[in-house]
Amino acid sequence: MLLTLEILHPQADGLGFLLHKHPDRLQSFPMSFGQAHVFYPEYTPQRAKVALLLEVDSVALVRKSGGPSGEGFALDQYVNDRAYVASSFLSVALAELFSSAMNGRCKDKPELVETVFPLVAHLPALPCRGGESFLRQLFEPLGYTVEAQGQLLDPTFPDWGTSNCFNVTLRGNFRIQDLLRHLYVLIPVLDNDKHYWVGEDEVEKLLKRGEGWLPQHPLKEHIVNRYLKFQKRLTSSALEHLVNDLAEDPDEAEAEHNAQEEIIEKVLSLNEQRMGTVLASLKVPVPSGFWIWAVAKATSCASCSRKNSSRKSWAWTCHTACWKKPPTA
Repeated sequence: MLLTLEILHPQADGLGFLLHKHPDRLQSFPMSFGQAHVFYPEYTPQRAKVALLLEVDSVALVRKSGGPSGEGFALDQYVNDRAYVASSFLSVALAELFSSAMNGRCKDKPELVETVFPLVAHLPALPCRGGESFLRQLFEPLGYTVEAQGQLLDPTFPDWGTSNCFNVTLRGNFRIQDLLRHLYVLIPVLDNDKHYWVGEDEVEKLLKRGEGWLPQHPLKEHIVNRYLKFQKRLTSSALEHLVNDLAEDPDEAEAEHNAQEEIIEKVLSLNEQRMGTVLASLKVPVPSGFWIWAVAKATSCASCSRKNSSRKSWAWTCHTACWKKPPTA
């Protein structure tokens, strides 16, 4: 099982710092399913390539409790394609060996974390259960250029048809963490299988690795269903979180807030115009006999001299009929 990542960039020699793997030596790591090897076939200031090679021990997997997928078929547990094709084993290796890069951390050169590189990822054997069209529908909306080459199951027997494995090359301009997260999620989605139990923690992993791109992906429901192995309870929870994340997008929230403010300002402006019209219509001569006092408390009516018993501290008239009386000479 092989994956290579290549950078063509003036800062290509920063790849070793981002991945936290020294470019001058072969490094091997024990995994729960075998061995993982990281090495650099090419490493110059302008061009760098790193390779991740996995050796899956199928026999050791069967001997462990649980074993690989394929329960009920004893021979299939020993004779299968898991050691040769990109699968969930590769996703686990990416998360364990390149965890700092996937999480956007680089101690020695932190400025490289946000650098966008022209990247090339090559997967010689990538299972695509859904065909080449499904492969393109997953990666092309993210901005990748996809090159896929199909293969016969056996050139000696062409009547057997083509394999579901493709020789795939992905090209695009991304941060290293973006590419690793895309591969981590989408490789098992394409394979439509996982070698371990899928539980509640897988929802958290999916949301974490899919942050920033999965909520907007046109096939997010297919991705969630396959990644969580069609477990309704888990897929419903994941999709609910993705919908909420999409609804709370900060750019969209700010745009909506600005639009609402403009509407409110327009309403206030119209309301002020209406109030101005009403006030203008009220500016008419006051009929004789109707006195409105704007100062101290009035003690009697200005028209009939009746005493004020209302104890009001503002202008007062005894009755509205007073101002209807004809003005005196």
